[in-house]
Amino acid sequence: MTGVQTCALPICFPVTIGAVEVESDDFSENLVHLVGRCSTPAVEKALPSGDKVAEFRIVVKRDDREGFDTFDITFWKSDLRRRALTLRADEWIRVSGVLRRRFWRAGSVVQSRWQVEGRELNRI
Repeated sequence: MTGVQTCALPICFPVTIGAVEVESDDFSENLVHLVGRCSTPAVEKALPSGDKVAEFRIVVKRDDREGFDTFDITFWKSDLRRRALTLRADEWIRVSGVLRRRFWRAGSVVQSRWQVEGRELNRI
């Protein structure tokens, strides 16, 4: 096949099997949208690589039963980091981003946790 099909959803891309190129559909989507309260002010961390990240938690009421869920949020881009660092505890916010699983080694044990990597941040 020649050329690649253009489409909004699903994402189409060429895949080579042997000497034949075929089109493949990818229906993947990683999108998180949360509205809730900032639990505590964000903190900025400097990583060993020199990169900086702002981190905080958002508290969201459960829609199907009593209680709340708390989600870890990170912002890597400098403009979003600065905006996150101005948040106050209990301030209502809207966060959009993607879900990431982070891994690190603590001694001889590999640990992980899920975080929302923020791409948008708005006060409500």
